Amino acid sequence: MDENLEAAARGIFARAKAIIMTPKDEWPKIAGETTSQSDILIKYALPLAALGPIASFIGGQVFGYGAFGFSYRPGLIAGLTTAIISFVLSLVSLFVMTFIADFLAPKFAGESNRAQAFKLAAYSYTAGWVVGVFGIIPMLGFFGLLGLYSVYLLYTGATPLMKVPEDKAAGYTAVTILCAIVLSIIITPITAAITGVFGMGAMSIAGNTDTGGKFTVPGGGTFDTSKVDQMTKQIEGAANGKIQPVDAAKMQALLPASIGSYQRTGTESTGMGSIGSEAEGTYTAGDNSFHLKITDMSAMGAIAGLGAAMGVSNNREDANGYERTGTVNGQMQSESWNKGDNSGKFSVVVANRFMIEAQGRAASVDELKAAVATVDQGNLLSLAG
Repeated sequence: MDENLEAAARGIFARAKAIIMTPKDEWPKIAGETTSQSDILIKYALPLAALGPIASFIGGQVFGYGAFGFSYRPGLIAGLTTAIISFVLSLVSLFVMTFIADFLAPKFAGESNRAQAFKLAAYSYTAGWVVGVFGIIPMLGFFGLLGLYSVYLLYTGATPLMKVPEDKAAGYTAVTILCAIVLSIIITPITAAITGVFGMGAMSIAGNTDTGGKFTVPGGGTFDTSKVDQMTKQIEGAANGKIQPVDAAKMQALLPASIGSYQRTGTESTGMGSIGSEAEGTYTAGDNSFHLKITDMSAMGAIAGLGAAMGVSNNREDANGYERTGTVNGQMQSESWNKGDNSGKFSVVVANRFMIEAQGRAASVDELKAAVATVDQGNLLSLAG
């Protein structure tokens, strides 16, 4: 093994062991460190986050899965896809947790500090990432429950890193986890759009990092780690109140009364405080009906920007239809169509913040694209101020 890689592996093992075995001693040390977020991501989070997906992929290919007399061994492509999705979701969760931890700290008499929040999220996830190695033998998968120890790590790190008083740390931990779960559900569609290439590159980061802060993504160009800092700055802006979600009612006003032969038959708007907002209209023409939705993703839109910066694209097509994701004019765009029931979806991301999406039954995907185009992007951006 290369000496540098061996030293890096020893460093990861030492930190992981310390944070798991003696968290109350390790958190104050971490709080005083000046390691950059990019270094923590590349040299610690990415390798550990890859453990579980890689182990599960190998375990599925070698042993398969079985219960109650049934057994199943996923195909190579299916297994690899599942591993990649799992890996990317874990990284998305890391940034979601950073945002939530930073945003909530002042609410519990703590201090907002993006760098410390990133440390708290990355190192508290250690237990969950490490136990993922049990996935190499599927029958031992229940040991994954040990990953719940990460909740305790988050609790013990709240005071040293975010300055949350000890008597408020339990409440801070509970609310942080709950909010992170809810926010993860909201951004899942964006995660799906950037899955394929991002996961593959991170798994092989150790051999593909150059001195310029970039690493090579197999088959997909390079990923500039400076984008991580840009993304977290956008998230920090929301946490500090500099980025406020648009009033859902104002977005609802941008939904047209009709689109071609389709008439608007209902509207709905939802505000989620500082997390985001959403406005949706239902359009019907005969047997066809679709939903046109505008979502202000606020800070979480930065994740879509990360995918666009990489020029991510993914295409799948068979006799039943197709799915396509790519970057158009610097923004993520996705479309899908099912020939069997004439249903589909078309979405575009605007300014790494808003998503406009049409989904449902229509005569063709072109009608869904036309629906998305009816929302004036200039007017939408003007609402953001």
